[in-house]
Formats: sequence, C-alpha cells, structure tokens
Amino acid sequence: MRRLHVLFRWQDLDVRRIADKTVVVLDILFATSTIVATFGQGVRAVIPARHAAHARALAAGRDPDSCLLAGELNIENIEGFGPPTPIALAAYPLAGRTLIFSTTNGTVALDAAAQAKRVLVGSLLNASAVADRICDGNDTNSVVVICAGSVGSFNLEDCYGAGCIVSRLLAQPGSDWDLTDSARAALQIFSTWSAEACLFESYVGHVIRRHGLEEELRYAARIDTSTIVPEYAGGEITAAGG
Repeated sequence: MRRLHVLFRWQDLDVRRIADKTVVVLDILFATSTIVATFGQGVRAVIPARHAAHARALAAGRDPDSCLLAGELNIENIEGFGPPTPIALAAYPLAGRTLIFSTTNGTVALDAAAQAKRVLVGSLLNASAVADRICDGNDTNSVVVICAGSVGSFNLEDCYGAGCIVSRLLAQPGSDWDLTDSARAALQIFSTWSAEACLFESYVGHVIRRHGLEEELRYAARIDTSTIVPEYAGGEITAAGG
C-alpha cells in the first residue's frame, strides 16, 4: 500500500524524507497553474528561481530571444519581468522559449522539493492527468503533495488543490492508498467547495480580486482542462501531454 501525505506549507518539508518519494507541488494562485498553462502555449522549459536576483543570474549569458523572465513578489509584478498569471503571460511570445520564473511561494517550493525521487507540477488544471501519471504503473513510490502556502502560512486554495489531487488518486482503478490525516483533511476541504467559490473566497483570492484579476482566478479554477504534466528534474521543468 502506497502512503499519501499532504504538507500544508513547503516549510514543513524534511528533504531527507522525500528522497524515495514522488512529490506533487501546488501553488494554485498562481505559480504551478501558470507553469501548466505555459506548456500549453509551447514553452520549451521552465526554470524555477528562488527570487528575482536568482532569476536574473539564471538568465545572464543566455540569448534574450530564447528566454523570458517572469514573476511576482508578494503579488506585485517584478519590475522588468513578465506577469506571473496564466492569462496575462499568454500574451507574451512563449513558443520554444525557456521561462525563468520567480514567485513568492511556488517556485521556492519547487526548489525545496528538488531532492525528491520525482517532482511533478500540479494544479487544478491538470489534477486528473497528475493522478494518471502517478498511477501509470511506472511509479510505485509513496506520494507527498506539497502546498506552497502563503509566506509560511496555510492557505485555502492550495489545500483545496491537494484535496483535488487526493480525490483523483482515490478514483484510479485498483486504488490502494494509505491516507494520512492531512490527506483526509484536504479531501474534506475539496468536497466542501466548488473550485471557483474556493478560489474567490480564499484570502489570496480576495487580494487578487482587489487587483481586478477575477478572470485569472476563473482560469486557475478550471479543473481537469489540461493533460500536461510538467516534471522538474535536472534544474528545469519540462512536460509531456497536451
């Protein structure tokens, strides 16, 4: 029986305990949702950065036509970077380029999880596709779903996303999972809300609405609209599916 656990903040991650596990990283608003969306726009790869200076260092020496810097800090766009949200970033030329992406929580969580046996990028958009990938017969690892959270705090939308992933894993044929209490709690949150209601009513959702980004919230709430499953390995995220 495979164990299924949820961490509600990336800061709770003990890297020594994930070396033999598959990890799914979630930052529903918006880092991982944006990453999934950019692969739908034909991006070649995404490189997660810990902060803006790290992103600039990663871009140094690269052909500027081959890469794009994008990101936010505390919900504000980083000066000189492309936007961090799925719809806004889709207006930029992405096909064939490498996205160097820096966000307050999500890209930091991805960096923290890099030592896992396998790191998948999850969202509501690709929840079923992530579950399919985990249960494709080639992966027998226990699974940890890591919520990026909000600057060290629990947030509702990532917990909801974790519950969505848990629900999709439980629905897989022959499912046999040993759920921890945190996985059960996330599943309960998921069963309580619709996706759009959860994202709109979450604290971060309220802040984003004050910025006039309701359509970005609606986009991130579109469950199972993508079959793309980005995977982080060797310092960059690449993807399969469509």
